[in-house]
Amino acid sequence: MSHEQEKKKDYGIDPVESDDNIDRFKSLDLDAQKLAEMGYTQDMKRNYSVLSVLGVGFSLTNSWFGISAALITGINSGGPILIVYGIILIALLSTCVGISLSELASAYPNAGGQYFWANELAPKRYANFASYLTGWFAWAGSIFTSASVSIAVGTAGVGCWQLSHPDFAFKPKHIFAGYQVANAFAFLFNCYGKILPAMAHTTLYTSLVSFLVILIVVPAKAPSHQDAHFVFANFVNETGWKQNGIEAFIVGLINTNWAFACLDCATHMAEEVARPEKMIPIAIMGTVAIGFVTSWFWSLAMFFSIQDLQNLFDTPTGVPILALFYQALANKGGAIALESLIMATGIGCLIASHTWQSRLCWSFARDNGLPFSRFLSKIHPTLDVPVRAHFVSCVIVAILGCLYLGSYTAFNR
Repeated sequence: MSHEQEKKKDYGIDPVESDDNIDRFKSLDLDAQKLAEMGYTQDMKRNYSVLSVLGVGFSLTNSWFGISAALITGINSGGPILIVYGIILIALLSTCVGISLSELASAYPNAGGQYFWANELAPKRYANFASYLTGWFAWAGSIFTSASVSIAVGTAGVGCWQLSHPDFAFKPKHIFAGYQVANAFAFLFNCYGKILPAMAHTTLYTSLVSFLVILIVVPAKAPSHQDAHFVFANFVNETGWKQNGIEAFIVGLINTNWAFACLDCATHMAEEVARPEKMIPIAIMGTVAIGFVTSWFWSLAMFFSIQDLQNLFDTPTGVPILALFYQALANKGGAIALESLIMATGIGCLIASHTWQSRLCWSFARDNGLPFSRFLSKIHPTLDVPVRAHFVSCVIVAILGCLYLGSYTAFNR
């Protein structure tokens, strides 16, 4: 094998000569040069396509899943009107955020994302401090996101069991067990770099197919439907603050805001995709666009299909969307089947979240932003992932889950 062929093989390209391989190699070589200009070496192979980066980005943000998982917050603090109009408001704000992220990612395609940009763009006097603070907040945010998705998946699983076994009274330890199982499952998937691009495709399609199935089945099977006033003008306030208070509305926006969170995820894949200055912005804006369309139409379909709103607050399953499915289908097996689609989507979201948090930890350690940076900044030579950074991040997520055993309120803070 020639030196040129060996070099191509190092980049994960079949050394057989072809126009496609030659063009891709030139792109990767140029990307590596740009990375070198920023002071970094090409440590991981660029195996991701724009679709797989979009898969990671959307699987993590997963707006319609976010609405369903945190539904209790929205319907308690505003009801349908809060979510229907809140999605529009947050989508507009997310578009602005996405445009800003896209511009920065195009100019500085670096896995460090925000903390790298802070170091480059802040006044030199404050650059190191701004970068350090941003890096810690970003990584902490990714850890807490993984914890919140893990608890959503665990709660959904326990809720399905309770629906099928009405005499079962679940306790925090049951949800804690589901949390840890979900976290461990997603950890294993992220240990093999070669399967992650294909997994990103799978989780993207799983989310979209699940969305379509639920969107069609629930309104079609619901025995009756709410009128337009209930969906577009009904304000519900179960927060304890004064009726129709702005405080309740702001609290309720947590639901819609969570549904558009983590838009920076794709930026941290900048060193694993060819032509990141073009592909990352496509993935970011695609995530916002798909997120708005899916979450808004999904919310309309679900709210028109509600039979008893109070039952969603009081459901013994602890999962309002599962209670809504049961109301619409009047069949436990069918409701659990639909909730299983949401759980599968949630697992995909968690896998993407683990990918995100491991890249943040690795890149931040590469710049000596974390304790034991030399240990955390290593890429596994055969798995092609930052295994150490991934493992440490997942251990922290597992430890955070212990808070749930002590205090539900503390965990949700």
